[in-house]
Amino acid sequence: MRISISGKNLDISTYMRETAEKKLSKLSKFFPQDAEAQVSLSVEKNRHIVEVTVPYEGRIIRAEETSGDMYASLDNVVSKLEKQVQRYRTRQDKKRRSGEVIADFAPTTPEEPEAFTPQIVRTKRFDIRPMSEEEAMLQMEMLGHSFFVFENAETGLVNVLYQRKDGNYGLIEPA
Repeated sequence: MRISISGKNLDISTYMRETAEKKLSKLSKFFPQDAEAQVSLSVEKNRHIVEVTVPYEGRIIRAEETSGDMYASLDNVVSKLEKQVQRYRTRQDKKRRSGEVIADFAPTTPEEPEAFTPQIVRTKRFDIRPMSEEEAMLQMEMLGHSFFVFENAETGLVNVLYQRKDGNYGLIEPA
């Protein structure tokens, strides 16, 4: 697995780079050798933020961790990624055992929720791929977003999946 590390508001020391590569190399058993992990290290006031994004089997696995220490953030983000991959693999194994067809398609890049402002400050474009509602829930969980836009494979219409305050999911379908 290739690891690319970038820093924001900090200079990445050789020791920090080696430590990050060593800790993230533990994840290489889950990913193919040609997979690339994008690691972003940043500092905002006293918060040390580590964000890791890995495209995997047509999906994007992403984790972010914030703490008072960069090394603690790094440990926690690796732990989160391991749990996400294991959860993803367990669900895929259940689907294979039940005989359900698993779609293979390119990763999507859903929009991130923006702060409420009276004007549009950012526009994102991304490919919408057909998928089942269950696949959309899994993709949204792996990205850590509160909503996900996708084409429903059953109806062929664009749907929005969102997480409700009670922890359940809601689905918006066009009439």
